[in-house]
Amino acid sequence: MASVNAQAQILLNTGEVVVMSGTVVEGTVTELQTSTTYSVSATSLGQFAEGKTIVSFLQPVSCLNGVSYAYINRRGSIVGICPIATQGIVQTEPQKLLGNMNLQLQAGDTLQVLAQTATNRTFAYSVMTNSGTAAIFSGTPSGSGNTDLTHILSGQAVGTSLVGQTITSNVATSLDGSKLSTGGILVLDDKGLPVGACTATDPADLPVIPSPASIRVALNFIGRVTTNA
Repeated sequence: MASVNAQAQILLNTGEVVVMSGTVVEGTVTELQTSTTYSVSATSLGQFAEGKTIVSFLQPVSCLNGVSYAYINRRGSIVGICPIATQGIVQTEPQKLLGNMNLQLQAGDTLQVLAQTATNRTFAYSVMTNSGTAAIFSGTPSGSGNTDLTHILSGQAVGTSLVGQTITSNVATSLDGSKLSTGGILVLDDKGLPVGACTATDPADLPVIPSPASIRVALNFIGRVTTNA
């Protein structure tokens, strides 16, 4: 996998702008740290801005071939899901963390990025719930058939991860385009019936913009992607 530059610009509640920039490895989750042009040394986000609050992203987390997902990691958990983009394909308005949340940073918080390759088929589904839980589910289709997504950290299905909660905001990304038989992801109940859906965006073609949702999750629910090739 190639090493590529990743970038982001984050507006804090103090009015400061944190410039994140560095090299990440495509296909591997990598920490993005502060730019050495505007800080003494490359530093983790939480250490650099401890106690300050993320208000918005003036530039989404972006890479040459796009980003599958990016998130704020705190002691092994996802506490915020960042806006993402392919370099040069972004919306002009600032974007917030998924669910329009403001996040106060703590020492130890890191910005983690999964950069895409030009041909990687990773499907990523990022959600925020009514309980304030942020979660990312992913899978990699290969040929025609079904791919059930699992949590990127725990490996659990949607239902196991979010039982009893309601998904209120979601976004899905994939490079598969017309290979997606349903256009994105379906959330299926324990009988295999659809109770929610989210259309996937190809970051190489369009800005990635979340959509509101109201998906009540119960045990044994799954997130399924169906491809025709």
